[in-house]
Amino acid sequence: MNETGSLTGLLPPLGHRFLVTIFCLKGWPSPVDFRFQKVSGIGSTISTRTFNEGGQNLYVHRLPERVEYENLVLERGLVIIGSPLVYRFNQAMEQFSFNPCLVLVTLHELQGIPITGWLFRNAYPVKWEISEFNADENAVVIESMELAYQNMLTTRI
Repeated sequence: MNETGSLTGLLPPLGHRFLVTIFCLKGWPSPVDFRFQKVSGIGSTISTRTFNEGGQNLYVHRLPERVEYENLVLERGLVIIGSPLVYRFNQAMEQFSFNPCLVLVTLHELQGIPITGWLFRNAYPVKWEISEFNADENAVVIESMELAYQNMLTTRI
């Protein structure tokens, strides 16, 4: 235990203490664009190529080819006021103009100290949608934004 009596570092972290920070070419991260309800798509896979060895019928060789990344999906309540992230999505979807950014997702412990993080390089919009409108429910409209990126760097603090 540390001096606060917690078992920080010994127990798996909880997934509800996270922060998304978006760094674009100009200015500081927007205070509007770090409040998200859900983040998903943090993952990678190594694709393989199959190679058959002549005369060998018991197995095939699977050779690593490249690292492939899932799209990063950010979900939040629909933002009505000025959001630089929404502006970038509008640029991509309406003008087919892309300005890649850095996106940092950090997971925090109880005291708010980051314990791990993922940095997504050259992220750009690929999909945007909002939840359905339903007169039978009193639910918040959810905005879902999907980003593709060049690569992901993982940090363990």
